[in-house]
Amino acid sequence: MHDVARTGAAVVGTGFIGTVHIGALRRLGVPVIGVLGSSPERGAERAAALGVAQAYRSLDELLADPLVQVVHVTSPNVAHFDQVTQILSAGKHVICEKPLAMTSAQSAQMVTLAHNSGKIAAVCYNTRFYPLNQQARGMVAAGELGQIRLISGQFHQDWLAKDTDWNWRLEADEGGPLRSVSDIGTHWIDLTSFISGQRASAVFAELATFMPVRQKPTGPVETFSAAKGGTEPRRINTDDAAMILLRYPDGARGVMSTSQISRGHRGTLWWDMSGTDASAAWHADRPEQLWIGHRDAPNQIMLRDPSMMNPMGIAASTLPGGHSEGFADTFHAFFRQVYADVERGARGAASSYASFDDGHYEMLFCDAVLKSAQDGRWVDIPDA
Repeated sequence: MHDVARTGAAVVGTGFIGTVHIGALRRLGVPVIGVLGSSPERGAERAAALGVAQAYRSLDELLADPLVQVVHVTSPNVAHFDQVTQILSAGKHVICEKPLAMTSAQSAQMVTLAHNSGKIAAVCYNTRFYPLNQQARGMVAAGELGQIRLISGQFHQDWLAKDTDWNWRLEADEGGPLRSVSDIGTHWIDLTSFISGQRASAVFAELATFMPVRQKPTGPVETFSAAKGGTEPRRINTDDAAMILLRYPDGARGVMSTSQISRGHRGTLWWDMSGTDASAAWHADRPEQLWIGHRDAPNQIMLRDPSMMNPMGIAASTLPGGHSEGFADTFHAFFRQVYADVERGARGAASSYASFDDGHYEMLFCDAVLKSAQDGRWVDIPDA
C-alpha cells in the first residue's frame, strides 16, 4: 500500500456528498487541506463545522495551494466542466462527481484534457465498490455466468416524491435536461456495464414528469432535507422517472427503470444478470448478499467474506465477514485505489474505478435516452 498520507486533498462543494468525501479521506489518512464552498461565507461556515482548517475564497486560491495534489469536485453539475478544466490545467489530479458534465461535447473535451494531462482523473461511481459488485465483476470476467443474455434492474428513490420537495437537480439549467436518468440512472448503467464488461449500444426510452409544477423554496435547502420558509411555483421539465430498454453489441438485452418519486424507496438499486451458465443478482438494500442462480443445482446466497471471495472482491473489502460494509465504505475503497494510483503516477492494471472515458460514455447514453424519448424510437449510442 502506498503512503497516501503524503498526498493532500481539497474538496469543492460542502453539501451532503462533499461531507461524505471528507469522511472517507480522513479514514484513509489523506490530509484534507481545505474546502471551497458555494460562497466564501458558506465555505467558512462548513469548514468550521467539519473541522477543516482552510476555507478557500476561490478556485484560483485553491489551485495555488502547493499542499493540494488532488481535488474532489462535488459541486452541482453545471460547474463540473469549468472547474475540472481549471483543475487539470493547473496540474492537479481530480475526482469528479457524476454526471461528468452537462453535455457530451463538454465530457469529450474533458476526456481529451485528462489524457493529455497525464493526471489521474476519476468519476465518482462509487457503487462499483460494494465488495460483492467487485466480486460479481470477477465472476463474469472468469466466465462463471457464461455469456450474459439479459440485464435488468432499477434505481428508485422517494426524496422528490412531494411537490414541495426541492433540489437544484430539478432545474435543467443546473442539473441538465435529464434528472432521474443522469443522477441515478447513470449509476445503474455504469455499474452494470462494469460488472458485465459490456456497454449498451442502443436504447428505447420513455420519460415521465409526474409533477410538472413544484414549489421552490425561497431560501436555500440541503440535499435530502425538507424545505423551510416560503415557496414559489416553478415549472419542471426534467424527468421524475424513466423506463429504458437496452441492446448490447453481443446480442444481450436489458431493461431498467429510474424513479425519484417512489414512496418508501430510499435508494432501491438492484441489478440481475442472466447468463448461459448461471445468473446473479444484487440489491443495495442487502449489500452483503450476492444471489447466484442455477438451473440444475440449488441457488446460492453468497455473504461478503474476504476469506471466500475472488481477488477483486477481496481488494474492495476492508472488514472481516460478519462486519457489514455499506455506502460510506464504498468511497473508502474507491479513494484507496485512486490515491494509490496518484502515488504510483499512473492508473494501475488492477484499478477498477470509473475513468473520464466511462463518464463520457454515460453522457452519450443520456443523449441517446433523451433523443429516444423525444422521437419514440430506438437510438444508437455512439462509440465513446
